[in-house]
Amino acid sequence: MESAHYFSAQPAGPFTRKPLTAELAGETRLLQTSSAIFSPDGIDKGTAVLLAEVPAPAPQGNLLDIGCGWGPIALTLALRAPQARVYAVDVNERCVTLTNENAELLGLDNVSACTPDAVDPDVKFDTIWSNPPIRIGKDELHALLRRWLPRLAPGGSAWLVVQKNLGADSLQRWLAGELDSTFTVTRESTSKSFRILLVRKASR
Repeated sequence: MESAHYFSAQPAGPFTRKPLTAELAGETRLLQTSSAIFSPDGIDKGTAVLLAEVPAPAPQGNLLDIGCGWGPIALTLALRAPQARVYAVDVNERCVTLTNENAELLGLDNVSACTPDAVDPDVKFDTIWSNPPIRIGKDELHALLRRWLPRLAPGGSAWLVVQKNLGADSLQRWLAGELDSTFTVTRESTSKSFRILLVRKASR
């Protein structure tokens, strides 16, 4: 299965870079991609909905992209918030390399892509954007969200895009029951069969 490749730390097959053209932050960008990663040929539908629907990120502070792929979300965060520090995480080391290389191609020095364990555990995030990897399975997905959402800074927000027929509504209910009372979980919008879920952490 293809998913077995892009959810692997070191996917099978040669790491051969290919050119990729994508529109990020309102401009056409020349980037790189490769096989055995998520959506290698461009911006997938869910990520496109997220980038179109979600308001501008925090202008500074620490921002996070969970499951970065070749980098469309992290790069957009960095382009739209040049004073912020953007963290991009992925278990697939090929994705980490591509996101860092694509940031360099765009002249962005505020992006740090790495594997999840390499992120300083003391860092809190003002904004999280993610098209979470639903297909890794419910247990793994819940573990992923348990790991990162509690690391929102006070007043911070996480925006998640999830396809309706892949369990967006049940995930919203799970989040509401899982997170403590300092968090609120709401459905902000629906577009093209995708839900945008918003998780907010209270300011105090």
